[in-house]
Amino acid sequence: MDYIRAIERQQMRDDIPAVKVGDNVKVHYRIKEGDRERIQVFQGDVIRMSGGSSRETFTVRKISFGVGVERTFPLHSPKIAKLEVVRHGQIRRAKLYYLRDRVGKSARIREKRN
Repeated sequence: MDYIRAIERQQMRDDIPAVKVGDNVKVHYRIKEGDRERIQVFQGDVIRMSGGSSRETFTVRKISFGVGVERTFPLHSPKIAKLEVVRHGQIRRAKLYYLRDRVGKSARIREKRN
């Protein structure tokens, strides 16, 4: 069992900022198209954190042209070039699935004040 933890510890990244549910983040994700590689930015609200240690994932939701788009990223993936926290949200739940049913102003997350 210690071998598995040692391998997981090697795969974990230390350049990832502290991300919580409710935060608005920019995920700079490497996309490979044929022999070329480019970076695509996906900005939205974190609605869910799942898993632990090197298997931790987070789901980001954004509204694109009036349609809700969700994408799940592995937190410690080498395909994530950069992860920026744009603003911290003030929430009271661990999972924000209720945002899927909301549109407009009711779908906003208030910014956390210091």
